[in-house]
Amino acid sequence: MVWFFERQGNFIRCETRESPSDPGFELVILDPDGTERVEQFSDSQSLDARQRELQSTLEDDGWQGPFGRTI
Repeated sequence: MVWFFERQGNFIRCETRESPSDPGFELVILDPDGTERVEQFSDSQSLDARQRELQSTLEDDGWQGPFGRTI
């Protein structure tokens, strides 16, 4: 799944996916400056908790969203 947050014309792109190299999942965060961060999770519960934490942090920082779509 891919979703975005927007603030003043800037976007943060987030993607959750199955890990291509290990069992588990990845959370990929692409910042407005092009910096990409990849976080690894062994189970979907940990991934879900991190997504909720990230969304709360971004909303607290004034980002609007999430806007998303499934690919």
